Amino acid sequence: MLAIIQTGGKQYLVSPGQKIKIEKIEKKDGSEIVFNDVLLLEKSKKVEIGTPFLKEIKVIGKVLRQGKTKKVIAFKYRAKRRYKVKKGHRQPFTEVEILKFE
Repeated sequence: MLAIIQTGGKQYLVSPGQKIKIEKIEKKDGSEIVFNDVLLLEKSKKVEIGTPFLKEIKVIGKVLRQGKTKKVIAFKYRAKRRYKVKKGHRQPFTEVEILKFE
């Protein structure tokens, strides 16, 4: 079983038991999350495609943890102008385990 879900402006190919990192969602660890925006569902070699979403299908997951990715350094430099800017950024994420499709 496979499904393509949309959350946080991105699309993810998921299957039951899989762990994914998505854009941060304000939920507590251990709580249940429901993804209603399902674009595609593949079940026993039968494919259903939504226009744009499948209305009856939901993907249910469990929030495992909240976290931040590794730091990314953005460094700007202009030669011969004494211009240097250094910034760091850590993107927040939510780790979700996909439980089942309904």
